[in-house]
Amino acid sequence: MSGSEVSRSGSPAASPGTNTGFGQAPLQTEPERRGYPLYEFALTTMLMFTVVTVIRWVLDPASPLSVANVHLALLLVGALAGALVFGLLRSSWGRSSGAHMNPAITLALWLLRAFPGRGVGVYVVAQLGGSVAGTALARLAWGPAVARVGYGAAAAAPSWNGWAVFAAEAGCLVVVTLLIGFFLAHPAHERWFPWVLAVLICAIIAVLGPLSGGSANPARQFGPVLMSGTTARLWIYLVAPALGAVLGAAAHHLILRGPRRDPTASHPT
Repeated sequence: MSGSEVSRSGSPAASPGTNTGFGQAPLQTEPERRGYPLYEFALTTMLMFTVVTVIRWVLDPASPLSVANVHLALLLVGALAGALVFGLLRSSWGRSSGAHMNPAITLALWLLRAFPGRGVGVYVVAQLGGSVAGTALARLAWGPAVARVGYGAAAAAPSWNGWAVFAAEAGCLVVVTLLIGFFLAHPAHERWFPWVLAVLICAIIAVLGPLSGGSANPARQFGPVLMSGTTARLWIYLVAPALGAVLGAAAHHLILRGPRRDPTASHPT
C-alpha cells in the first residue's frame, strides 16, 4: 500500500498549489495538464518493482535470502515498503504529484476536498498502469522466480473468507483516510506524516499480510494479479479500499463538524 503527500497551508481547503514544508500540496490546478500523472505512473512503477523484488528474494524458498518464518518475512517486507514509501514521498517527483501511488488514496483526498475531482480518473489510470509496468519489470529482471511467488500478489489465509478479507481491506483505508484527514486539519504537525504513514504501512503488512494479504491498495494488487492470472478475488482488493476511503472521509467530516448545538437552547446563567 501507499499514501499521499498531505503538505498544506491553513486547512484542507487551502488554495491550489500551496507550497509548504514537504513541497507542493496535493491540491493542484489541472494536474493532468502538468504531467503529474506521469510522475504517479513512475512512482507506482518504482514502488511495485521494489515490492515484487523484495518478495521474490524474501519469500521464494529457492532464494538464498529466503526467510522461513512468514511473520518475520512479512515484517521485513513491511519495513522495507514503509521505508520506500517514505523516500518516494520526499522525492522531487513525490513532492510534485503528491505521491499517492494508490487509487483509494486519490479518492480519499478528493473526498477530503484536498484534490480536484478532474484529476482523479487520470491519476487512477496512471497508478494502475504503473502497477502493471513495475510488476512486468520485476519479471524481466528476476525471471521465473517472480512467478514462483505469484508475481508478488497478496493472498489471504485459507481460513479467511471473502467478506473477512473485504472488511480488513476496507478497515485499513478507513484508518489511513482518518490519518490523512488529521494531518490535513492540523498542518502544524505535517512533518510527522511520512514517518507515521511508514510505520502504519509496516504494521498493516506485518499484521494483516498473513491474514487478508495486507494490500490496502488497488494498485498494489492489480499488476501482480493480472500477470499471475489469479483474478478470483481481485474485485475485493479493488472495491474494499475504495469503500474504506469513502467511509473514512465521511467519518472525518463528521468529526470536524462535531455536535451541533440547538441555537434556541437557553444559555446557563
